[in-house]
Amino acid sequence: MRAFQVTSHDTAPSLVDIANPEPGPGEIRVKIKACALNFGDLLMIKGSYQATPPVPFTLGMEVAGVVDALGPDTDGPAVGSNVLVFGGSGGLAEFGVYPAESAVPMPKGMSYEDAAAFPVAYGTSHVALDHRAKLQPGENLLVLGAAGGVGLTAVELGKLMGANVIACARGADKLAVAKAAGADHLIDAKTADIRAEVKALGGADVVYDPVGGDQFKAAFRACNPEARLLPLGFASGEVPQIPANHLLVKNLTVIGLYWGGYLSFKPGVLTGSMQTLFDWYGAGKLKPHVSHVLPLEQAAEAYELLRSRNSTGKVVVTVD
Repeated sequence: MRAFQVTSHDTAPSLVDIANPEPGPGEIRVKIKACALNFGDLLMIKGSYQATPPVPFTLGMEVAGVVDALGPDTDGPAVGSNVLVFGGSGGLAEFGVYPAESAVPMPKGMSYEDAAAFPVAYGTSHVALDHRAKLQPGENLLVLGAAGGVGLTAVELGKLMGANVIACARGADKLAVAKAAGADHLIDAKTADIRAEVKALGGADVVYDPVGGDQFKAAFRACNPEARLLPLGFASGEVPQIPANHLLVKNLTVIGLYWGGYLSFKPGVLTGSMQTLFDWYGAGKLKPHVSHVLPLEQAAEAYELLRSRNSTGKVVVTVD
């Protein structure tokens, strides 16, 4: 089968031919139809992600497809059923083997592209805003990187949860995408004084930050007393250093979140969150934003869209 693999952290990933995987006990094999890309993949390519597999490995964290085979002593899901899986890696290939318990049935009517784009982006934002920050109706939610894969879902979910959403993104085109997702206020990260504009809008009660760097620093200074800050990633390349003494002045709380980490110590958080999200999707309250769909042969170009920030929402690779 074809797979888009990292064979060395010093060379670019490439499409290679490898043997079809065989499922073991408790595992399923999925004929992959679509795989969504994530910023974490770019870190894996360099070997700097917290969950980078040993080389060689196949990229692709979240997939949607059809169950193709069951391993020994595996009861289901049934062969032929549509599932989505957060596997951490292995998704940019024609087939993937995963623990049966990690497969979630796709909601009726959901496309493979929507399904692949769903778990990480919506799951991260919902667990962050609901379970961790306990966002309340009427609070000011500041979303940095608001047109990106997770940022855009934070705008959409924040609005759905009753917050006043302040979206910060680079340029008019990306801000237009955030506005279409429900943002109440728009801030251009390229030209605006983020701190001043957020303060003028009443300050931030919750900060959702997949960017880091100078934007985090500006947001930190625009927080209201008892605000909660969620550092989720560092797309800027700079991990902010938080002055602990400043937390005391306004009684601020910094809340870490690694969505995938819940799989190992409290998976019920993810299961409950995903059920809520599927219910909202089924009711027409959520609409995944996929800006680009490319075939497996163009996986390198797909990652370049992510790396150059020329995409909005999610980039999805389809497998024929």
